Amino acid sequence: MSGAASPSEGRARARTAAVVLAAGQGTRFRSERAKVLHQVAGRSMLRWVLEALRPLDLDRVVVVVGHQGPEVAAEAEAAALPGLVTVEQPVQRGTGHAVRCAVEAGALDDADTVLVLPGDVPLLRAEALEALLAAHGDRAVTLATARVDDPAGYGRVIRTADGAVARIVEHRDASEAERAVDEINASIYAFARAALARELARLSADNDQGEEYLTDVVEPLTAQGAGAVVTAADLVAGVNDRAQLAAAGAVLRQRILDGHMRAGVTVIDPATTYVGAEVELDADVTLLPGTHLEGATAVAAGAVIGPDTRLVDTQVGPAAAVTYSVVVQAAIGAGASVGPFTYLRPKTRLEARSKAGAFVEMKASTVGEGSKVPHLSYVGDTTIGKDANIGAATVTVNYDGFEKHATVIGDGARVGSDTMLVAPVTVGRNAYTAAGSVITQDVPDGALGVERSEQRNVEGYAERKAARYRQRGQGEARGS
Repeated sequence: MSGAASPSEGRARARTAAVVLAAGQGTRFRSERAKVLHQVAGRSMLRWVLEALRPLDLDRVVVVVGHQGPEVAAEAEAAALPGLVTVEQPVQRGTGHAVRCAVEAGALDDADTVLVLPGDVPLLRAEALEALLAAHGDRAVTLATARVDDPAGYGRVIRTADGAVARIVEHRDASEAERAVDEINASIYAFARAALARELARLSADNDQGEEYLTDVVEPLTAQGAGAVVTAADLVAGVNDRAQLAAAGAVLRQRILDGHMRAGVTVIDPATTYVGAEVELDADVTLLPGTHLEGATAVAAGAVIGPDTRLVDTQVGPAAAVTYSVVVQAAIGAGASVGPFTYLRPKTRLEARSKAGAFVEMKASTVGEGSKVPHLSYVGDTTIGKDANIGAATVTVNYDGFEKHATVIGDGARVGSDTMLVAPVTVGRNAYTAAGSVITQDVPDGALGVERSEQRNVEGYAERKAARYRQRGQGEARGS
């Protein structure tokens, strides 16, 4: 049975879009790289901003690009936010011009509310944006502001006697009385789209910088309804140079560690532990001092990492241990152990209960379940079966100067210490190689491969050698 729709049912849901300003170079960074692409705590600054937008369930996210546009656009698109598009600002003529580029491209046509924010505020949290949107309602503009001890260099928010927002004045244009105001513009806004588009069309670049300022649209909109939400200064702090980037990184890393510790991860010394934003840690992981976890690293419950260990894009299984080692794009199985002083390079895989011991380097190799490479060995382009043991100082000679070649070591094999396995070569199941051998041919299953010259002992050698040195010394004495 149908009935009359209520007003709310008959009205389409209000649509909200965001515009992220990411076109500038960031001259104070003194870098050829676009500022928003600089990394902090495992993400680019732009990515931190986009992740703050993710929980808002926006209908459209527009990233305005300019300097190094293709690279910035690729970084934005990698975030895979629903409704994300990029718009180019071919010539950077100010923040107002950047937003106008988005409007004129039609990217905001379906929006009722437009959130505008810079791409260099990595400390921003979704809660701050949610509070801004909640306060915005039907206003023409709502500002995010902050109160700071030293407002020098920031635009000041000027209010009327009754506390309403009147305008924003830039520091260089402010009077002495206005410079005394401690409430600053955070450069984060919520606008009614139609009002924003109308005022953007009226912007002028008739100023010292020859730019169109977004702040200039605020004063005309106050008559239509303006407001402000005072936000914690650390959440909206922009990053303009490398020192500020480092300071933001310290805050972000502490946030990340706090989150993991509250979720059940033991961090022995947070001051020396670095965990990137994309890292996944299960409860009951233990991180010892000096641990660095980066990229898409994931560590399962019960694993112990460190001390002084770096993992990049690496998966670590339950109850594994990695100590004093560097591991890049590798997989470490349940109960496996790595280190100390070991380097696992890309495409290395240690199966359950296997071992890559002290001073071992591996690359593009698989170590089977229960197998051990205990110490002082290089293993490259190699497949090792189950329950094999590789003796100290073993080297797989995998490169002939032109191509890499594979070595295969079967289940239960025993490779003697100081064996050179010259690839391509196979050591069969339960086969042995004698210590000190250079193996250039396959060793069949169950066989012993030996390649070394027969030992010959020269009797009296030491005494004859000593006599020669004595005679040489006497001759040199007579000559002097």
